[in-house]
Amino acid sequence: MAKVFKVLGLGLLATLVIALGWLTVAPPDLIRVATNYSAKIVCSNVFLAGRRADTVMEVDVQAPGHPILGFISTSVDRPSGEVRSRLLGLFALGRAVHRPGLGCANVPNGGDRPALTGLTVEDVPAPTPLETALAAALEPVLADKDLLGSGWRAVVVLQDGKIIGERYADGFTAQTPLLGWSMAKTVTGALVGVMEKDGLTTRETTGLFPAWKDDARAKVSVGDMLGMASSLQWNEGYGTVSDVTRMLYLENDMASFATKAGLQPATGEEIGDIFNYSSGTSVALSAYLQSLFPMAKDGIAYMQTRLLDPIGMESAIVETDATGTMVGGSYIYATARDWAKFGQFLLQRGRVNGDLLVPQDYVAWMTSPHKASQSGAYGQGHIWLLPPNRRHNETGAPFGHNAWWLAGHDGQSVGIVPDKNLVVVRMGLTPSKLKYRPAPLTSAIIEALEN
Repeated sequence: MAKVFKVLGLGLLATLVIALGWLTVAPPDLIRVATNYSAKIVCSNVFLAGRRADTVMEVDVQAPGHPILGFISTSVDRPSGEVRSRLLGLFALGRAVHRPGLGCANVPNGGDRPALTGLTVEDVPAPTPLETALAAALEPVLADKDLLGSGWRAVVVLQDGKIIGERYADGFTAQTPLLGWSMAKTVTGALVGVMEKDGLTTRETTGLFPAWKDDARAKVSVGDMLGMASSLQWNEGYGTVSDVTRMLYLENDMASFATKAGLQPATGEEIGDIFNYSSGTSVALSAYLQSLFPMAKDGIAYMQTRLLDPIGMESAIVETDATGTMVGGSYIYATARDWAKFGQFLLQRGRVNGDLLVPQDYVAWMTSPHKASQSGAYGQGHIWLLPPNRRHNETGAPFGHNAWWLAGHDGQSVGIVPDKNLVVVRMGLTPSKLKYRPAPLTSAIIEALEN
């Protein structure tokens, strides 16, 4: 028996050594996604939002996430602006670095720090919400935790372009930049309109990338991409290693990965006929827009000076990947008030102080249903026309009004109700499995304003 136990012990020891060697030399992609995700979320929240790293790990990363995230440890080097994460403190190094004005970027495959220089962003004093009868009417609504939802962080309500109500959870203020996740897609959609007005591109432009010009992808237009109808193959699934998680957390050059996607197998439909929601499409579109400038940073500066600055989104940081490509499908941080300003920009059909930043028809085009979206839920310009997590019997905005929606992962939303001249921002960390619905909050706000 002693010999048997000795053999078993040696076998277990050998297995352990092999497993440790495997984790050291070639950790599985799922673990690498976990460590790079942890590094990225901590980096952005520490250096952009001024939050504590341990709080971000506990609340933002581990509590709502995959079980493996509970075994990730993270360290922050403030002088260098670098965040590193490892499994069990030893394996599968994840790395993110901060660049002033450009936020944080993952460097999942090693190499030097991203060389792209940052843009200076000054602190901007925030306006004071109006003390009016409208604000008083909204107070019970904004105090209703069921309407705000689990994990809410900020709510801002604009009517006629003025703040009539706002509320922040503990640890968050009007000056805290918050990640919009896929709300960034709609900002990218607006950027296309600005560039079209300036004569740099059009919705009809095709032949977007050199690698596409010799195959059927040459027919994919800017408009197809904005409507999520490019016919490119893409898996947007989260919680495992999919196209989107690989792009965001395992690739230094996200656009190169996204543009390698082939067309979906032929089914008789033409390009533009198949709806497939894809963050890769938004990143590829960002890369195309930046390719119209001499250098990537020129495209970022253009977005800042021609779109974000005129709107007044002074807090906005558009993060890039390690090569300098804007992550236009996922990574824009801005205060809740600045997200509200973007909603107001759309409400005003692309006008700022009387100046039209996009073509005359552009916002109307953005907010009309795309033919590939059979439910009518998605517009032509990277925007939702039906509320997030709507119920099956909700064929339109449940409060009886036309509305447009920016929607992002974990409960981010901007609801725009044109016939009420209303914008409602709700930001938070509400896991997707809870299926938070922002429409009831907007409905309650409308009812309170009308009574």
